[in-house]
Amino acid sequence: MPAPAISLERLSKTYGTTHAVRDVSLDVAAGGIFAFLGPNGAGKSTTIRMILGLQHPTSGSARVFGLDVQDNMAAVHRHIGYLPGELALYPRMTGHRLFEFFAHAHGKIDRTYLDSLVARLDVITTRPVRELSKGNRQKLGIVLAFMHQPELLILDEPTSGLDPLMQHEFELLLRETVGEGRTVFLSSHELDEVQRLADKVAIIKEGQIIVNDTVRALSGGLPRTVEARFGTHLDSSLFARLKGVRIRENTDGHLSLEVSGAIAPVLRILADHNPIDLTCRQASLDELFLTMYSKPANPEPTGHEH
Repeated sequence: MPAPAISLERLSKTYGTTHAVRDVSLDVAAGGIFAFLGPNGAGKSTTIRMILGLQHPTSGSARVFGLDVQDNMAAVHRHIGYLPGELALYPRMTGHRLFEFFAHAHGKIDRTYLDSLVARLDVITTRPVRELSKGNRQKLGIVLAFMHQPELLILDEPTSGLDPLMQHEFELLLRETVGEGRTVFLSSHELDEVQRLADKVAIIKEGQIIVNDTVRALSGGLPRTVEARFGTHLDSSLFARLKGVRIRENTDGHLSLEVSGAIAPVLRILADHNPIDLTCRQASLDELFLTMYSKPANPEPTGHEH
């Protein structure tokens, strides 16, 4: 079996008495999009910095394609393209000068590929960084992360500041990258984007992994939301005997239910009372996050680790 793109084993980081990351164990298989999510202050950025070798773990280890990060930092960095959440670029340099500078640092660069990235993202290369908008600076950062065609891309809030057209183009770029067998480790607050793109998701909270599973399995286990409108008020007690049904709202003829059990009995009751309108949808990752964030962190991850 090929080595995982990223393998973390009981990785921990403490600052005095503060445990930023606690015993994080995680394998990221090569050739997919892995989403690494969590609220601010959860330990997400600290974990990413340890994967990159920018911070030393207090205990545990981080490996990239089988190489220990601390022992082989230069070799590991040749495999990685990194876009930080807080992008800092040389303010007086133009995009063109930045690309030349980093191309020299990387060594061999496919200039045709670089030019194609600049063109498809409509990157401004002739003006100094300090004169560019946040979105245009972000596009520079994306090109810098992708330009040397690394085997592993670590992207922290990559679509921040991008307009919808560029977000769509970036998603196409990610799909093409994975189609070539490369790996994306994605941190994002755009949960609909994660739900569309990622194969697996890990959620970190208070320094611990609380979820590690496939997006499909997580989505399949989420409750459904059923909403209906009626000409008159509907008696909530009609649903009292149904398992896995929670009434979220029942006012002015509008009924909203959360259904984690069988859907057919709910629909039969609603149909018997002639709804004006009826919708049923699966809960999103946003709703999963709200649920997970409201619970205390659990040292044992839910879901399935692979």
